[in-house]
Amino acid sequence: MKDSKSMIETQGYAAFSEDEPLRFFDFKRKEPEDHEVLIAIHYCGICHSDIHQARGEWPDSHYPLVPGHEITGIVTELGKKVTRFQKGDRVGVGCYIDSCRTCFACETKLEQYCEKTVFTYNTPLEHGHTQGGYSDQIVVDENYVFSIPDALALDLAAPLLCAGITVYSPLKHWKVNTRTKMAVLGLGGLGHMAVKIASALGAEVTVFSRSLAKQKDAKKMGAVNFHTTSEPKLFEKLQGSFDLILNTISAEVPWDLYLNLLRLNGSLVLLGVPPQAVPVNASTLIDSRRSLSGSLIGGSRETQEMLNFCAKYKITPEIERIPIQKVNEAYTQVLAGKVKYRFVICMDSLKKPMA
Repeated sequence: MKDSKSMIETQGYAAFSEDEPLRFFDFKRKEPEDHEVLIAIHYCGICHSDIHQARGEWPDSHYPLVPGHEITGIVTELGKKVTRFQKGDRVGVGCYIDSCRTCFACETKLEQYCEKTVFTYNTPLEHGHTQGGYSDQIVVDENYVFSIPDALALDLAAPLLCAGITVYSPLKHWKVNTRTKMAVLGLGGLGHMAVKIASALGAEVTVFSRSLAKQKDAKKMGAVNFHTTSEPKLFEKLQGSFDLILNTISAEVPWDLYLNLLRLNGSLVLLGVPPQAVPVNASTLIDSRRSLSGSLIGGSRETQEMLNFCAKYKITPEIERIPIQKVNEAYTQVLAGKVKYRFVICMDSLKKPMA
C-alpha cells in the first residue's frame, strides 16, 4: 500500500516573480489518492490569463507559479477507487481541478461558478498552492478530468480545455442555432474558436476586427461577414442586426455603440476582462430589452460535451507548437498579437537541452 504522503518529483517552468522570465523549476506533487489519476502531460496551451497571473497583473499571484490550464496527456497511474479511467487513456484537464461539490453550481455541473473552486494553478492549499500544466505530470481527481476523443489529436485538443469551452458555454446557454445572427469581437485565441463552433451550430457569424489582416482566415473558419472597427458608419449601418455578440477582447470598446447593434432581446456577452468598469447608458439596454452579460469558462458536463462536439465536427484550433524553452518569447508574441492563434507547448521538450 502506498504512503499517501509520498511525493512525486516533477519538472516544469515557473514564474518566480512578476518581473522575471519563466525558468526551469523542480517541485513535488503528491501521489494519487483514492479517486485521483496521475497524468503524463504531453501538451499545454498558453492562455492570456497565464500571462496575467505570471506577471502579477491579477490579484494574489503566489510564486513560484507554474501556469497552464489547457492540459492534455496520458493517464499513467490510478488511485485505488478510480472508475472513470484506465492507464493509457487520453485525457485533458482544464481551468479547475476541484470544487465544493455540494452548492447549486456544483449540483448543476457548473462548477466554474462555485465559490470554492480550486483552480489548476495559483489556488491556496494546506501546504503551498496548486501548480499548473507547464510541467511533465499532474495529479487530478477523476471527476475533473476529461476524455479526449480519438478523433482529436492531443496537441490540437489542448486549447479546447480553455479557449474552446469559454466560447462553447455561452453559445449553448444563449441557444445559438441556424436562426441566430451573431458577431464576434476579436479573432484571437477565443475569437477564432467562437467563429468555428458557432458556424458549426448553424449561426450566421460576423467578425469585428481592428484591420483586414485576418479577414481571409475568418472566412475560412466559417464567418459570413467581416468588418473593421474603423469602417465608416459601421455602427449606423449594422444597428439592430444581431441576436448575440461575444466580446472576446480584454480592452475598452464603445459599449453603447456595440449594444445598439443588438436586436430586441439581444445580448452582449463579455468573455474578456476590460481593465476599467464598463460604462453603459441605461436607455441603451431598456429601449430594446438588451442584456450586457458575462460568461466564465464552462462546467464539467458541457466541457465533455464540447470535446465530443469538436471531435464530431472536426473542429480544432489553429496552433503553433513550441518547446518550453521558448515560453518567454511566446508570451511576448501573444501580447503583440502575433500568434495564429494559440501557442501549444510540447512538454517532451522539458527533457531536452535548450537549443
